[in-house]
Amino acid sequence: MASRRRKLLARTLAATAVLAMAQTAGMSTPAASAATTSDASAHGTRSVATVTYNLGDQAYRLPGSGEPAELAATVHYPKDLGATPRPLVVELHGWHATCADHAAGAALDAAEQAEDSEAAAAASQKLSSWPCAPGVQPIDSASGYDYLGEKLAGHGFIVVSIHANGINASSARGDENASVRADLINKHLALWQRLNSTGKGGLAGAFRDAATGKPKRVDFAHHVDLNRVGTMGHSRGGAGVTWHASDRHQSGWPTGVKVKAVLALAPAYNVMTEDMTAYEIRKTPFAVVRGTCDGQVGSEALGFAADAATKSKSDFYQFQIHGANHNYFNTQWSPSSGQVAARDDAGHVDGHPGRCTGSGGPSDDAQLTEAQQRQVGAAYIDAFFRRYLADDHRFDPVLTGKRHPLSSITSVDVKAVLRERR
Repeated sequence: MASRRRKLLARTLAATAVLAMAQTAGMSTPAASAATTSDASAHGTRSVATVTYNLGDQAYRLPGSGEPAELAATVHYPKDLGATPRPLVVELHGWHATCADHAAGAALDAAEQAEDSEAAAAASQKLSSWPCAPGVQPIDSASGYDYLGEKLAGHGFIVVSIHANGINASSARGDENASVRADLINKHLALWQRLNSTGKGGLAGAFRDAATGKPKRVDFAHHVDLNRVGTMGHSRGGAGVTWHASDRHQSGWPTGVKVKAVLALAPAYNVMTEDMTAYEIRKTPFAVVRGTCDGQVGSEALGFAADAATKSKSDFYQFQIHGANHNYFNTQWSPSSGQVAARDDAGHVDGHPGRCTGSGGPSDDAQLTEAQQRQVGAAYIDAFFRRYLADDHRFDPVLTGKRHPLSSITSVDVKAVLRERR
């Protein structure tokens, strides 16, 4: 029954999402309006602040279909922006339910128990609509990476985690879904480019304190280095950032923006249909992360990423985290959140408690807890962006697999193809 329920839930919600993030020494707390994060660099401790912006649930229209989507994000940044412009990291979540409709969630559970596909489809439609029905809050998937945003901001980055609920509820599939996600990234980057260069545009006066919701003035103008942008996408977001960074699509980047590092977290490449040239990344350092107990994305994600980087002149990395699943990289999709549609997507073997398996593979590993998975994932994500956006080489041994800082928690299979001159 559990197996049938997992399959039905996957079909009705079309949920896909993954992301590896954590830190080398302990978990960050959930986002607040201000937090203090220890900086492993020589710069000491940085205080981190968090704001949000939302230009409207229908502020963006998907290319081609014209379906509505939001222009909204959560932003983590060093409270003291200093005198030197800071690199920008854009995070993009994947495909998941969009609306926290608890009644619809209960109806879906009942339909699954009864194996009533028609009732399940009706409930799923309510969970995956946009905008959400009056009185129903959106699922804030973008805040699911707050722990990573705080970590990176504590190391000097400005981190923008963007919402894509409208895309998740849209008719965009396969390559079109990757394409519209890439376009959404460009829309946000254009907003930041204008704010940084002129202090004006859609983001001027749009920030609100993440804890209180009250307007908050933050002077980001001339404090963002848009020549040092990193992108990280989880699940379908991973396909989106790969499409966005590919040689064929770099012409779509806003003027004055250069993406210098791309990381795909449990990327859902399995639904892509276009020829590989649409995804080839030849000019940008690229990393892919996957867990061995990912119940939604198989090991083909690593192979697809390797193919996309085959002709690259830049560095390429693969990180496979033993015991990690798909959803635990996002706190909103993890069971401890109590959020609608949150679940453990790993496969489990009868008679072997605490062991897990992944999609398309016979691996049998000790499953990581939510906190452990995020800690290990963030260690590698943090090291990658610090290397390629801040030119910090101290974590090179971690990126190449010569050092495994969290081996007491789990093992990580590392493959590094280094092409850039050192």
